[in-house]
Amino acid sequence: MATKAFSVSFADITNSVSFPFASKPPTASLRHCVFSLTCSAGKGERPWKALDARLVLQDGSIWNAKSFGASGTQVGEVVFNTSLTGYQEILTDPSYAGQFVLMTNPHIGNTGVNFDDEESRRCFLSGLVIRTLSISTSNWRCVKALGDYLAERNIMGIYDVDTRAITRRLRQDGSLIGVLSTDNSKTKQELLQISQSWNIVGIDLISGVSCMSPLEWIDKIEDEWEFRPNKDPAGETFHVVAYDFGIKHNILRRLASYGCKITVVPSTWPASETLKIKPDGVILSNGPGDPSAIPYAVETVKNILGKVPVFGICMGHQLLGQALGGKTFKMKFGHHGGNHPVRNLRTGRVEISAQNHNYAVDPAILPKGVEVTHINLNNESCAGLAFPSQKVMSLQYHPEASPGPHDSDYAFREFV
Repeated sequence: MATKAFSVSFADITNSVSFPFASKPPTASLRHCVFSLTCSAGKGERPWKALDARLVLQDGSIWNAKSFGASGTQVGEVVFNTSLTGYQEILTDPSYAGQFVLMTNPHIGNTGVNFDDEESRRCFLSGLVIRTLSISTSNWRCVKALGDYLAERNIMGIYDVDTRAITRRLRQDGSLIGVLSTDNSKTKQELLQISQSWNIVGIDLISGVSCMSPLEWIDKIEDEWEFRPNKDPAGETFHVVAYDFGIKHNILRRLASYGCKITVVPSTWPASETLKIKPDGVILSNGPGDPSAIPYAVETVKNILGKVPVFGICMGHQLLGQALGGKTFKMKFGHHGGNHPVRNLRTGRVEISAQNHNYAVDPAILPKGVEVTHINLNNESCAGLAFPSQKVMSLQYHPEASPGPHDSDYAFREFV
């Protein structure tokens, strides 16, 4: 660090600077001004953030980045999401438990965060990977910056990393396990060993995101956000039991807006207790991970089928597929985003849908009477089922959106 004094005559200053609003240059009693200039020799704080984080994938690739949010070391499955907006809903979607979400949209954080857009009681994902972190926020509902929000919730994030290159690798090789770390004491080999020794397949992630006891849901979509042109009359028409495998709040809001009284129950809630309530219908919600890792939920669904109308969404769709005798399989890199085209085979109508799943139902061995109602147009995978004789319907994607388009909201009306 060095400090040097410079002596400059006042006359030199007044001769080189114009004063457009003064009739004549100002005068001064002192003929010289002394300036002190402090120069840094490189030991002070840098004006920009340095690369201080690493993402190590199980294939051995290492991606240096800058950290935001929480610090530490975390392991998870890396998946990419193609949504252009709605990062806060994605952060609070319980279906992302155990995963790092990589946003393909390069600019994230510009609208900050607010407490109205949260889809669950907290963030469940393992980390967030983005290309560019917005240096400012601009939104009338914003209450804090994205980095502060993640830090308060102990969620790691990295930016200034080549998300396009990582996405191409995931598309080519499939979803990969990765380790995020800001700990410089850990070697690359240690982080690689962690990523190669952890596996998300077969883990029951639902027990960590489900509610612990039954609760009544009363929140509806506020009038200013309601998009249906013809709203149903006020009042509750049907009593619905919603199994919480990681349910998003907007599923419950949409049901309430269609006039349903809703009781939310834990993922382990026995079918016998549900049937004692004598509900008019049952919702099987979305949730994280491998449906084969929760056989107790499949047994619950089996004991409910045929006794009450059932609507499965995402994980609920997969559980229904298994309960009906089908199988589920892990996809190469899954479907994550708010722009997936789906065809309704009954109407021929194409819907743009919000999706978030790494598993799918194989309809090849489903019993007679089960109908595939929707297919994903990106890979022709099963995106919807119906079993009319048992009053069963399901969708692999999210009709409630949040984030995403509202093309499929009619599914709630059909269930009612």
